Amino acid sequence: MNLKQSLIDNNSIKLHQSAKSWEDAIKIGTDMLEASGAIEPRYYDNIISKIKEMGPYIILAPGLAMPHARPEEGVIKTAFALVTLQEPVYFEGEDEPVDVLLTLAGSDSDQHMEGLMEITQVLDDPESDTGVDLDKIRRCQSKEEVYAVIDAALS
Repeated sequence: MNLKQSLIDNNSIKLHQSAKSWEDAIKIGTDMLEASGAIEPRYYDNIISKIKEMGPYIILAPGLAMPHARPEEGVIKTAFALVTLQEPVYFEGEDEPVDVLLTLAGSDSDQHMEGLMEITQVLDDPESDTGVDLDKIRRCQSKEEVYAVIDAALS
């Protein structure tokens, strides 16, 4: 699985978006993946119902969420979508808001784990308290800048 190639193939980057709620923020990412043929519409519904049932399990670090559900809940092919928000959104029960969402549609559990590992590598920052440097992504003004951040992290 290749994060950068998936973002290119699925045309699935939207930067500095507006969202009224965490549901709206997740929808931006799933809409791009649905348009590219990577997921079925029910994948979004499954993510939302899981969060309402289990809490915001998708939050990986302060400011970062990775919306996802199980492969059999609407994934057609493995894909990623990246969304950054102008104003962060709050998840119920969480103190830290989220402004970077990296939606993952993993076609099986191996793809799912590979995706998590690649995201971790791209955002890894041993200097940061949380181990994650989201500012690199937040500062991006174009898809090309996002690709350069990914390339730099993986080189």
